[in-house]
Amino acid sequence: MSFLDRINACKVPDLSNYFQFVVDGEVVGYVKPGLVEKLKDFHDTFTFTESEIKFNCKLQSIKDRTRGISEVTESLMRSGVISGWRGEKYKVAAAYSQPTLFEIERAAVPLFGTIGCSVHMNGITWRNGELCMWVGRRSLSKPIGPGKLDQMVAGGQPTGISVKDNLIKECAEEANIPSEIATLSKSVGAISYIVEQLEGLRRDVIFVYDLILPEDFKPENTDGEMEGFYLMTMDEIISSVEETNDFKFNCAFVIIDFLIRYGYIKPDNKDYLNLVSGLHSPNL
Repeated sequence: MSFLDRINACKVPDLSNYFQFVVDGEVVGYVKPGLVEKLKDFHDTFTFTESEIKFNCKLQSIKDRTRGISEVTESLMRSGVISGWRGEKYKVAAAYSQPTLFEIERAAVPLFGTIGCSVHMNGITWRNGELCMWVGRRSLSKPIGPGKLDQMVAGGQPTGISVKDNLIKECAEEANIPSEIATLSKSVGAISYIVEQLEGLRRDVIFVYDLILPEDFKPENTDGEMEGFYLMTMDEIISSVEETNDFKFNCAFVIIDFLIRYGYIKPDNKDYLNLVSGLHSPNL
């Protein structure tokens, strides 16, 4: 195994096998043919061609489109097509930097192949002069990646809140980190990828933060989303990511990014450039 194996395990699927979800002439998502057949029951919301799905022409505003697709996703949830309902709205656009075209329930994002954004934070500290990292183990009740290792703090990026404010909120909920400490976290970049998972097509952008924690700080979960936390040395982190599948796949990506930035993966590593480029999808 290698770090590059982690990246290569998440190759972009053949998007020609999907219907393009087109809004205002822009492709905002990708929908599997099987779901399209179910969506044809909602003719007040969607229209279809041989390769595209669009909103009914009556739905022109953000509000109307959001209302229309909310009715569809709630129906799909009641019928069991959508699971893990979150009650959070995500922005939908052709790219993260572009204006919002409508909003969609978080649990429906992979089924419609729209861009999903989240924030992950590496919590680091020192023990006896050695750099260590706090990691969490995801609750066994989580709909995605139950029991997998995760960043100390991570969460989806809903509408209506800034990325930093969302991180501070997640810090309190997931690890009981006081706001006066959480606000010291530093934005260190983003990673992105497109991959097909069991829940659907993941077209994700992860905003990455680092936070240096006091040596005597011990995280504790307050929202039930983590089974517990572990303080790991960097040697343990490296071994876990490189040799096992203990980390949730995208959390391993965030770790690889960290190892590159902190010099644990050096430029003379034969896979260095492939790792760097593999953490950033050109299509997002």
